[in-house]
Amino acid sequence: KLEHSVVGLRVSSSRLQSQPKMAEMPAAKPQRTSLADEKCSLVARLLAAKEASGKTFDQIAEALGLTNTNAANLFYNQAQLKSDKVAKLSQIVPGISKEDLAAMQNCPMRSFDPAILQDPGVYRFYEAVTHYGEAMRAIMNEQCGDGIMSAIDFYMDVGTTTGKRARSESWSP
Repeated sequence: KLEHSVVGLRVSSSRLQSQPKMAEMPAAKPQRTSLADEKCSLVARLLAAKEASGKTFDQIAEALGLTNTNAANLFYNQAQLKSDKVAKLSQIVPGISKEDLAAMQNCPMRSFDPAILQDPGVYRFYEAVTHYGEAMRAIMNEQCGDGIMSAIDFYMDVGTTTGKRARSESWSP
């Protein structure tokens, strides 16, 4: 009978068997890189190339004829780079390799990391949707009927504005 403790939880079973000794273990097979690892590496290279170019997402977006959020999504591999934008992107961010430009043209594996909600700026968007979600849905139903909106074919541009109290409504430190 073996006993194992897992995060303060004691598991006891006579069905558990001891682990084989290292000499008895089969040779490890080479592991393939996961899609998530490949995506992380691609995103890191793209952001490094952007940083090296000195360009902002606004500047890249203007040159490509996109919104700043769509341009940023390209660098986070959350949007597909269309073939008519490749040459221009290569020109304004010359550090992106041909292989990475090709990868950006593939259909991206869009993903969501729940840890992003821990960022205060992102959390405020989440908070706004949870607070205004029912009202936004009711207005969408009135204006468009029953259905869902597309988050893929979606237009959004992030900027600053002046609120009703004549103060700048941008990020606070």
